[in-house]
Amino acid sequence: MKALRNVMAIAIVLSLVAIPALASAKTVKIGVLAKNGPVQALKMWKATGDYLNSKMAGTTVEIVPLGFDAVNPSIEKGAVDFFLVNSSMFVTAKVKYGASAIATMINSRQGLPLKAFGGVIITSSDNDAIKSLADLKGKTFMAVKKSSFGGWQMAYKELLDAGIDPFKDFTKLEFGGKHDNVVLAVQNGAVESGTVRTDTLERMAASGTIDMEDITVVGSQKHAGFPFVCSTALYPEWPLAKTKNTSDDTARKVVEALKQLKPEDAAAKSAKIVGWVDALDYQPVEDLQKKLKVGAYSLK
Repeated sequence: MKALRNVMAIAIVLSLVAIPALASAKTVKIGVLAKNGPVQALKMWKATGDYLNSKMAGTTVEIVPLGFDAVNPSIEKGAVDFFLVNSSMFVTAKVKYGASAIATMINSRQGLPLKAFGGVIITSSDNDAIKSLADLKGKTFMAVKKSSFGGWQMAYKELLDAGIDPFKDFTKLEFGGKHDNVVLAVQNGAVESGTVRTDTLERMAASGTIDMEDITVVGSQKHAGFPFVCSTALYPEWPLAKTKNTSDDTARKVVEALKQLKPEDAAAKSAKIVGWVDALDYQPVEDLQKKLKVGAYSLK
């Protein structure tokens, strides 16, 4: 009987010790832009959550897929602690909701590590009427989405710089929803020209979906060390950002863990990235928003 009482006493003590431990466990939510739907977003980023869980004792990291329309409300309401979105969407959250970038992803594109990307404007190679940006006036044009940084906003700025207002000077401006849709629409003659983010053409060519010889780049620009065809300036890759009320200490722990990520780790492979670096300068992205009057600087 005495032995039973001792066992019960030990069990009570252990349970009391466990209660504070459970109470101290913290859940950290990372919202990720689900540009191709929540299933694909989790397929890409769940391993990053698992990786952070293995590196941050006492913290449970949860990946939360966010549709385009859910990003800003989630940040504003504090429904997520961190978020991963395109560079332009981050600037909007920075200006409107006090978010701050804590790291920049090093993307893996065609086996190459890249911290920056651009946009490419294209036409079909058999379209002799389009040789330069000026020739786009009076033509039909397709971009990805108005909120797509590499698939619209970058090219939009180049067009304005060239004296072309796409909302006035194109006979038709459409948005195809996905990068591949835009390329195929141009290739098939559904539209005369279009724009997508850099590396889209090379990826589609590598998979056999298109032949690069069937596509002409309009307004080509060369950037030292950048391997893909391009028509715009280059801008920093997607940032991981913290919301206004997320502590600097938690952010520091997340950054320290992410910077230890290796290309061969499951989290890097799933996300198709090489790793992470300290946040780059996103001022050029903000300058673009100001010029285009989009995002945080929209007049609507």
